[in-house]
Amino acid sequence: MDGLRQRFERLLEQRNLATEALGALEAKTGVDKRYLAAGATTLLSLYLLFGYGASLLCNLIGFVYPAYASIKAIESPSKEDDTVWLTYWVVYSLFGLAEFFSDLLLSWFPFYYVGKCAFLLFCMIPGPWNGARMLYRRVVRQLFLKHHEAVDSVMRDLSGRALDVAAGITRDVLQALAHSRALIAPVAVVEGPPLPSEPTIAAFIPLSSS
Repeated sequence: MDGLRQRFERLLEQRNLATEALGALEAKTGVDKRYLAAGATTLLSLYLLFGYGASLLCNLIGFVYPAYASIKAIESPSKEDDTVWLTYWVVYSLFGLAEFFSDLLLSWFPFYYVGKCAFLLFCMIPGPWNGARMLYRRVVRQLFLKHHEAVDSVMRDLSGRALDVAAGITRDVLQALAHSRALIAPVAVVEGPPLPSEPTIAAFIPLSSS
């Protein structure tokens, strides 16, 4: 327990959007930010258990703050934070892919969204306990190094076939357009001598003598 408490306190000492908000609340209310963080965690867990829209809230937690932090990382001169959030998005994408096939079953469990939110928070927390970094190094990286050559070969093959199909479709469309344009082209008119003009009614009326 002491080790978890020390990790929790070290996490609260780091500078990020959540700790800055907790610090501002601590200054206004006089309540220690450790209790504020524990209370917010408890309220979030209860809402995910019994509240409406738990799936939406969980997805917002896993997307909104990481997207904001990723934009800050892009704009910062350091490349370390870029690596941190790129790693998070890789793990988040794989998790979303796995969830797509298991969500219909797992969403019926009462603690599913609490566990999902805890997992996403675990993947985005800064420091050496960052879950996304741990999962990437222990699972994703090992699979990538083992299979990336085969995946690259398949991707090259698929991209070549896609280019061939696109070129064939483009050629067929151009040929169809050229054929339809030839069909609607105007027929040339053969010019001949001008036809005599038809007599009008005035030509048959005699002029009155003056």
